[in-house]
Amino acid sequence: MFGLNSCEKDQNVTKLEQIEESFLELDSGDLEQFAAWFHKLEAERWDVQFAADVKTGALDDVANEAIVEFNSGRSRAL
Repeated sequence: MFGLNSCEKDQNVTKLEQIEESFLELDSGDLEQFAAWFHKLEAERWDVQFAADVKTGALDDVANEAIVEFNSGRSRAL
């Protein structure tokens, strides 16, 4: 009785839902290309975040803990 018309339904679909629907339409070649692009994007964003964390000292405690463990002999060669 109080259903939404198709225009209202389209407005209620989130960007993520639209993207998900688009993925389902990709053929395997396009999906493979997208996966490679997305993997590269994730790696680039991780690198940027890691560099920012190093610059702000966010990793200092973890690094110092690793150095202490190494110096106390609680590590092994890889």
